[in-house]
Amino acid sequence: MEALLASTFTVAIAEIGDKTQLLALILAARFKNKTAIILGILLSTLANHFAAAWLGQWAINWISPEMATYIVAFSFFAIALWVLVPDKVDAEESRFYQMGPFIATFILFFLAEMGDKTQVATVVLAAKYDALPLVVLGTTLGMMIANVPVVIAGHFSAEKLPMKWIHRGCAALFALLGLATLLY
Repeated sequence: MEALLASTFTVAIAEIGDKTQLLALILAARFKNKTAIILGILLSTLANHFAAAWLGQWAINWISPEMATYIVAFSFFAIALWVLVPDKVDAEESRFYQMGPFIATFILFFLAEMGDKTQVATVVLAAKYDALPLVVLGTTLGMMIANVPVVIAGHFSAEKLPMKWIHRGCAALFALLGLATLLY
């Protein structure tokens, strides 16, 4: 249960102001079919985060438990610093828009998640918890918690949130996860 809750909370917080959340806002403004956008986000996140979690669990088996602890802790500290740098997304026209809201969302979200903070966090969480289904479910829930309200209230903008404090709180969360990894 810890893997599910930690994954959900971590990704939901890390996603606030992230480029994929900004992409959700752009897609919601572009397309009227909110259900197709939400379904595209869900399936894209499941596919992307399953691959990331599988990679995390596979990689952790190739190193000693002690080294794994240090790598996972270092990764959490690195993500803590990374979230302090706000993301931006280009609002330019995408060739994928002509494919409709579901396909455009699925492809654009999958591509935007590649190497993104939340994808890296998924790799690290899967390495830490050795519970692939719970981590994938948790990180996907976190993405949905952060993105569905943005899609539904498409006029709402992330710039209205106190982003500086959200990023600092998220950085503190990742730093605490790094410390907890070292101490437990």
